[in-house]
Amino acid sequence: MNTHVIISGGGTGVGAATAHAFANAGAKVTILGRTKGTLQAQGLSYQICDVTDAAGVKIAFDAARKEHGPITTVVANAGAADSVPFAKMTTESLSNMLDVNIVGVFNCWQAALPDMKVGGRGQMIVIASTAGLKGYPYVAGYCAAKHGVIGLTRALSLELAPLGITVNAICPGFTETAMLERSIKNIVKLTGMSTEDAVRSLKRGNPQKRFIQVDEIAGTALWLCSDSARSVNGHTLNLNGGEL
Repeated sequence: MNTHVIISGGGTGVGAATAHAFANAGAKVTILGRTKGTLQAQGLSYQICDVTDAAGVKIAFDAARKEHGPITTVVANAGAADSVPFAKMTTESLSNMLDVNIVGVFNCWQAALPDMKVGGRGQMIVIASTAGLKGYPYVAGYCAAKHGVIGLTRALSLELAPLGITVNAICPGFTETAMLERSIKNIVKLTGMSTEDAVRSLKRGNPQKRFIQVDEIAGTALWLCSDSARSVNGHTLNLNGGEL
């Protein structure tokens, strides 16, 4: 693959799996994250930055570009989910959800755009969520942010299509990661459910009665960068076992 892929949140979970999928396919890969140790553990090129800091993102992209050349693909994977009843939400907690889940995507995509415009090709991918397509209780801020990033994806896909750039969102259901483990612990804490019952309650929404695996998301991102997907643009690719 004659590509240079930057993946935010690349030190763990979906981001790490996606980074290795691209590296194994022959791409040059740079991963971004805030924690040096988790980035180093992947054995790939990395830059430390907070995606909500536009200046920091630009510095990281410039360094990655210097090492591996022009950027052809960005997978905006960094994200966070807070679980709290709406009545207890604050404007600060809402802003936090919007910052990492929308502004962080915007910063990464904008930092990569000049290379893609010059090269006449590129792929912008966001790891969104089924929470961008439907509502879930107790995560109103997260749902609002993910709905927003779907709108950003659809608008940008039309704007950039004449330039040879595709923009798509991957929308997994509950995915077996450390973030999901934290969510399960939170459910247990708030409801008094057993861990097993909490897991069953989350799997119930998936007709296949299982959690999505990180390799499914990584494989979808890889496919979006293949010639077979060159006409796939402005889409939400739902990985949810038929939930929606």
